[in-house]
Amino acid sequence: MPARTTPTAAPDSQVPEEAVTPLIRGVAVLEELTAAGGTMSPSALERATGLARSTVDRIVATLARMEYVRLDGRDAVLTPHVMELGNAYLAALRLPALLGSRADALADELDESVSLAVADRDGIRFIHQATRRRAMSLSFRIGDLLPAERTAPGPLFATEWTDADWTHWRTRRTTDPQDRAFPAVPPAPHTRDPDEGFVRRTERAAAEGWSLDDQLIEPGLVAVSAPVRDPRTGRLACVANVVSHTSRHTAADLRDTLLPRLRTAVAEMEEALRQAPPAEPGPPPAGLALRTGASKQELGRDFIESLARGLTVLTAFGEGRESLTLTEVAKATGLARATARRALITYDHLNLVTQTPHRTFTLTPRVLSLGFPPLAGTPLPHLAEPHLRALTDRIQETTYLAALTETGDEIQCTARATARHVMRVDIRIGTRLPAATDTAVGRVLLSHHDHALADEELEHGVRTLAVPIHDRAGHTIAALTTSTHTARRTAEDCVDTLLPALTTTATHIETALHTASRFTPVPLT
Repeated sequence: MPARTTPTAAPDSQVPEEAVTPLIRGVAVLEELTAAGGTMSPSALERATGLARSTVDRIVATLARMEYVRLDGRDAVLTPHVMELGNAYLAALRLPALLGSRADALADELDESVSLAVADRDGIRFIHQATRRRAMSLSFRIGDLLPAERTAPGPLFATEWTDADWTHWRTRRTTDPQDRAFPAVPPAPHTRDPDEGFVRRTERAAAEGWSLDDQLIEPGLVAVSAPVRDPRTGRLACVANVVSHTSRHTAADLRDTLLPRLRTAVAEMEEALRQAPPAEPGPPPAGLALRTGASKQELGRDFIESLARGLTVLTAFGEGRESLTLTEVAKATGLARATARRALITYDHLNLVTQTPHRTFTLTPRVLSLGFPPLAGTPLPHLAEPHLRALTDRIQETTYLAALTETGDEIQCTARATARHVMRVDIRIGTRLPAATDTAVGRVLLSHHDHALADEELEHGVRTLAVPIHDRAGHTIAALTTSTHTARRTAEDCVDTLLPALTTTATHIETALHTASRFTPVPLT
């Protein structure tokens, strides 16, 4: 297979003299990890980026210190914490928060998948997904990049392209005719006139105000799109997209039966944008520069401070902080103005920020390419697994994650990390037990205790300790638990030794959950 080319900086752009080279290299590593599904070995990163192995190792060590990746054996693995970069863009954009519930309602009404997409140069990126669960379901995720010409939203965005945009698109089509730079889609089939076909579709979209995708991504997939316009400017804010399968709808049927309802929903979305009050800026992240400085002192040359400081610049943006001046970025991050300026110059070169005519900076959708898609929609058990393993290694007891089933009358084990003991409690993943308040897990899940100890209630000789896992709203949605034999630990030892370790781990799991679930639903099982 030909090498994948990551669409970062424009192919004809020159690296500015003031750009931060370690930051460029760090972004390349994050993008390669993202395209690979979130996991790569250092040697694979070396081949993909063309960087020296020692440079890759230092970048991975820095990202691990920032908790953006973790080391799993020889592999570097993206962690939910890296999603704070994409969250900064989505919060600043505000569209998922303002329009997401309406997209969800439309998906429920039509019983079809509905997405919201924004333009990313000559591609589109999803910023919200309401996916229907079926045997044949969509695999697109928030942050995935698709080529404009193979989608329904693409022609609508292309109606606003400049001559330079069309030139950039044709250059990309020439250099990458099979869309190898778009890992979210299968390679493009060879067609006679892909360029002219897209031009004609764009002309129709401009005339009709909607667009169809008739199996352009792959056979069987059809979609219809309508534009959501910014009431302040009249330009496209995003595009609402309904996706179906040819076993349920043809493309023509989508136009005739679903397009009218889609247009009604779009009108409601535009009214929501019109009535939305200005965003109240929340507090910017604090102490970032001090933390990176401390990491440099501790790790020495293995920690690339310029990379860490550069990445913190992206987190200065957020809700109510959509557009920031250089001075505001420096103040929000605690960085020197010159340091913030060089980072912004670098990001402008990489198409991760853009400068407005008012001398402010805004994030671009390409920020979502920094780790977001592989982690979007990751189930809670997968988020919790590395924390369970670390906890088991620490306390040398088997640990579990448990949640109530949908009916609420049973407790299901959803994840576990097994300790090495000849005699141990063996509850396998998927095991269901009756939900009852006379068990430690039951008391935590049903009665919302801050912890619960069951002394030989599950079985003679077994002590079980559980603590709750809370969602972003503070609701208990799962329980972290461990079981031990009475011969190994007394009840007092469980409370004095195990409880602090469980509580600390529960906090780590909640942090990962809260970051991952800010704009994407996290399944509990």
